Amino acid sequence: MPPVVKAISYTRTGAPDVLQLVERERPEPGPGEVRVRIVVAGVNPTDWKSRRGGPGAQPMAFPEVVPGQDGAGVVDAVGPGVEGLTAGDRVWTFLAAHQRPTGTAQEFTVLPAERVVLLPHQASFDVGASLGVPAMTAHRALTVGEDVGARLAPGSLAGAHVLVSGGAGAVGHAAIQLARWAGATVLTTVSGPEKAALATAAGAHHVVNYREQDVAEVVRGLVPDGVDLVVEVALVPNVAIDLAVVRPRATIASYANDGGDTVTLDVRSNMVLNTRLQFVLLYTVGGAALAAAAEDVTAAVLDGALPVGAEHGLPLHRFPLQRTADAHAAVEEGAVGKVLVDVTPA
Repeated sequence: MPPVVKAISYTRTGAPDVLQLVERERPEPGPGEVRVRIVVAGVNPTDWKSRRGGPGAQPMAFPEVVPGQDGAGVVDAVGPGVEGLTAGDRVWTFLAAHQRPTGTAQEFTVLPAERVVLLPHQASFDVGASLGVPAMTAHRALTVGEDVGARLAPGSLAGAHVLVSGGAGAVGHAAIQLARWAGATVLTTVSGPEKAALATAAGAHHVVNYREQDVAEVVRGLVPDGVDLVVEVALVPNVAIDLAVVRPRATIASYANDGGDTVTLDVRSNMVLNTRLQFVLLYTVGGAALAAAAEDVTAAVLDGALPVGAEHGLPLHRFPLQRTADAHAAVEEGAVGKVLVDVTPA
């Protein structure tokens, strides 16, 4: 009888309670695939949004879905044709459930080898499970500007000023860390003193409380010539501020729709500035951008530039596998920090 593994799955969209603990046959890797024993899985907003469905949502692509895009663990087996990965390797994963029925909310998962990345030995599985969607989205947002390179490395953003909207969020946190690692001066906005402390711990040089301060005035005071790049989580409420603080040829990289779905832009003022408005969604950036992000993010991890935990600006909230529904609910309700699921012992 084939080995059985525990997994979380759902067969219909809805509230967190559609997630059920099930037992499944342990999957076998095919050509070009890798089987990973997941130690820690990360939970992202995309996970609960896909699970919840709702008006206008696409129907489920598969009869049963195991959620989870991100995770970290140990390679258990490799299929024919896989190079560069062997059993026993510590790894992190990304887009595990994209266009596939099974993600990281299970003890063992099978993935295309290109979605499995070696995890530097000094990095914890918590770090590995916190990369994926947040860090790779941040990488993309930081590399789409006209006057910045398509890759991140120490010094690649030297002299640049980056404004990160919502620096206490998971993507904002990663954007602060990666921009700082690449040599930028990092400014960020937050909603209160607790989040300001987290953004400062992440490495932001300047933190602005948008509820108590005039963001445009403060940023312009700090960077009179204007910022080079904005990493934006809420374009609709923030677009006027962004346009007030950017320099000519700056880029506003919008990766989420917090605060609304429809934005109005003044054509002439943007023409004068030669503003670049870049939308970012990890699932459609293309293979080259994903590969570049995975390589650069791993280099940053190797340099110790992407630590997690409250002392580094990203509090961790942990749940066992059987409480994955609670983990989804925590993210859906806006938990500050990173929600992780402990799947198997390290």
